[in-house]
Amino acid sequence: MSALLVEGVERIAVLRANALGDLLLALPAIGALRRAYPAAKITLLGREWHARFLRDRPGPVDEVVALPPISGVSSPPDGPSAPEELYEDLRQRRFDLAVQMHGGGRNSNPFIRRLGARVTAGLRTPDAAPLDRWVPYVHYQHETLRYLEVAGLLGAPANEIEPRVAVVREDWAELNRTLGKVPRGLVAIHPGAGDRRRRWPPERFAEVADRLGRPVVVTGVEEEREVVEKVVAQMQTPARAVVGELSLGGLTALYAACDLLVSNDTGPRHLAAATGTPTVGIYWCGNMINWGPLSRGHQRPLISWTSGCPVCGTAADPKLGMRECGHRDVSWVGDVSVDDVLEQAWDLLR
Repeated sequence: MSALLVEGVERIAVLRANALGDLLLALPAIGALRRAYPAAKITLLGREWHARFLRDRPGPVDEVVALPPISGVSSPPDGPSAPEELYEDLRQRRFDLAVQMHGGGRNSNPFIRRLGARVTAGLRTPDAAPLDRWVPYVHYQHETLRYLEVAGLLGAPANEIEPRVAVVREDWAELNRTLGKVPRGLVAIHPGAGDRRRRWPPERFAEVADRLGRPVVVTGVEEEREVVEKVVAQMQTPARAVVGELSLGGLTALYAACDLLVSNDTGPRHLAAATGTPTVGIYWCGNMINWGPLSRGHQRPLISWTSGCPVCGTAADPKLGMRECGHRDVSWVGDVSVDDVLEQAWDLLR
């Protein structure tokens, strides 16, 4: 038994109140806590979408507390402060461990410290308040390994490094209701990304989809409708656009039904991989360090080595990545070729 294990743990709070990819890359660390403390109840302090997605889904999280907007915790730093009644409610849950798997801790560590847990653990930048057990937050570290290191502070060893997500009956039922029977050999294309600089040109996604010669769905959230429709319009063969029609659970089933996903560096790539579907992902080199897949059997990243803005030449920050230069609509991953993507895609489909 590890000397770092805390005795008598019955309740664990984990703060991870951000986006889809953030949750998925933290799942191996949350799973490590589950194995180290099998009798404990694990509560994810997240958002409303976490509660909907994880409800009745097998995994290491037992329940979700959906946080209201809190500055630097569940909303941007200019958001509201946490209401006092929230702290009162969370303290009444008598957490034994409160674990910050959220970021550098400038805003989240004070939040964690106010939960009244016996032991706090997490990450810390130089300007953040300390926790009982902490490791330094350094920007260039893979997110999964970062949070496994946090779990290790509490005596929880790493048993897996790639996230896994179960597809439940409700997911398949929603997919069947919405899209009907999906064709065999289906390939998904996801051309969006929250930061447009991470987006590969849509005409290249269209060429890849055409040359693969498979049935194709092109997925995206509502904010990505324009780029999804652009890919479909530029294809020579028919494709089905799927934008805003499926919940996250339904999208999970759709990706699980596919033979392959070709995607930018974004949450849906992590989701497809977590269902066991092979993926080809297009990454800017700096983001590859933090967000790329850790295994290569079924996950193939293609890396752009662009070192600065293609328009003005503003160099990337060696400590923080892409700088703000005003050219947020310009792709930083345009040096990845169609042939490179197809080579990996065909290898995975074989």
